Amino acid sequence: MREKKEVVRFCMSFPDVYEDYPFDDGNWCVMRHKGTKKTFAYIYEREGHLWVNVKCDPQWRDFWRNAFASVVPAYHMNKKHWNSIILDGTVPDKDIERMIAESYDLTNVNRKKK
Repeated sequence: MREKKEVVRFCMSFPDVYEDYPFDDGNWCVMRHKGTKKTFAYIYEREGHLWVNVKCDPQWRDFWRNAFASVVPAYHMNKKHWNSIILDGTVPDKDIERMIAESYDLTNVNRKKK
């Protein structure tokens, strides 16, 4: 997974989500839950690569950071709960998808209530 459209397509595969561009900078794409408008992924280009910010359980935060040099404390986000995934080809797609899915679950307030 190295292109924005691939990441957006994967994010759109979850129920009740939408793509948003809320900032004056069109470089930033935000994937949100319908209804609550909570964000589960920030997608943007930085330093020549596509980056994705995802929320993570603090118990897993350091695991991902230690497993891959391209998973770092989140750019412009709370470093305790968010990681940035740099899509430079070093993180396998299955792990990128797992981190995005976890972010979706952690931010899905409606799902937690069920």
